[in-house]
Amino acid sequence: MNRYVIVGSGVAGISAAEAIRALDVSANITLISEDRYGFYSRPGLAYYLTGELPEEQLFPYTQADWRRLNLRFILGRAVRIRPQEHRLDLERGDSVPYDRLLLAVGGRAVRLNVPGADLEGIVYLDTLEDARRLVALARRARRAVVVGGGITALEMVEGLAAQKTEVHYLLRGERYWPAVLDESESRLVEHRLQEHGIHLHYRTELAEALGRRGRLAAIRTEKGEILPAEILAVAIGVRARLELAQTAGLETQRGILVDEFMQTSIPDIFAAGDCAQVFDPLSGQSVMETLWNPARAQGDIAGKNMAGQRTSYRHAPSLNVTRLAGLTVTIIGSLGTGREEDATIVRGESEAWRLPFDGITLHQSAEINRLRLALGKNTLLGALVMGDQTLSLPLQDLIFRQVDITPIRAQLLQPPTTLSETILHFWQALPTSSGHARETCTKTANSG
Repeated sequence: MNRYVIVGSGVAGISAAEAIRALDVSANITLISEDRYGFYSRPGLAYYLTGELPEEQLFPYTQADWRRLNLRFILGRAVRIRPQEHRLDLERGDSVPYDRLLLAVGGRAVRLNVPGADLEGIVYLDTLEDARRLVALARRARRAVVVGGGITALEMVEGLAAQKTEVHYLLRGERYWPAVLDESESRLVEHRLQEHGIHLHYRTELAEALGRRGRLAAIRTEKGEILPAEILAVAIGVRARLELAQTAGLETQRGILVDEFMQTSIPDIFAAGDCAQVFDPLSGQSVMETLWNPARAQGDIAGKNMAGQRTSYRHAPSLNVTRLAGLTVTIIGSLGTGREEDATIVRGESEAWRLPFDGITLHQSAEINRLRLALGKNTLLGALVMGDQTLSLPLQDLIFRQVDITPIRAQLLQPPTTLSETILHFWQALPTSSGHARETCTKTANSG
């Protein structure tokens, strides 16, 4: 009987377990996790914070699903891999043997490095436990400060505001999320936050957390400003958890380096998800992502290879459909807006969005709706759709399949008032586009 050990209960680990069980019905699968809640929807935490999603709906698996997987769950922390002996040591003192090992340990929010960083009332958002703590603190707090950029920071801002907490949001630069959004997109998000009573502080960095009897009482900015607060919510970036890999001698850079089969530099050890650094053939670079769908796909490929089905992972254009200040936003592929000072990746982001591209940027704007396209020589390389999502599925299809858009390229370069219509009509006329996706988009367009 083959022994498979998976470290991490996120979507990458669970997808690997699913793939292994489908190919090896008699396999001995052990799942080790430090998170007592096991597998739940990390993207769903944003809606849990705002009260839109009850906690029980964060858990996608039923008891029948767990019985079907038939795995052994160990709540604990893995501290050392012994590759020569094929054993994994646990913090509690025992060890687990394996034939194939998967590291799906994810990433961890970057911690503050300022005086007072250990005060009670400073929170991050790595886990459901963190989200529960943030909600509990918000119910008693009058004021909160949020530090960081990207999706997670905004999730915390909106979650705290939903609890009727006064929120001050510190932006290090001149606008929100400049590594991914252009200026008009940033300003739209900022304006909507301000309409909901959020206080934005531009070009403002945290210098110190000030406490009273071990609890946060205020923060001091580098400008010398003192802001009273009972909560300091931090989302300044994510780093892959590399400790296990590095002590085992695996090759690492920003993440655990893997080949196209999700295999590390040591045979029988694989990695997937937020901790893995995966080669992207489109850019020729190894890319880090903190996205749900790539983690799921990588886990599936890792599981298949662990179970003996040789399968290559093909890095697809990075995709996230999220919500920013109440606006649905789809981000796909390369957009080329990244800046050097925004080098740290944040949760819910892909480094691929920031990569420069050889092409033209096209824009279309109308009130709260924004469309931005990265147009290459013959294909669309990336897109951002904010607000109206009529084009979300067509653009995903065109970019994922790298459809030749030469027939409409000249039209796309005309004044942007017809950009949306040109894309939609072209996609609907494609004989090989997804029938389901085409029907969905047509219904959306007709209903608008």
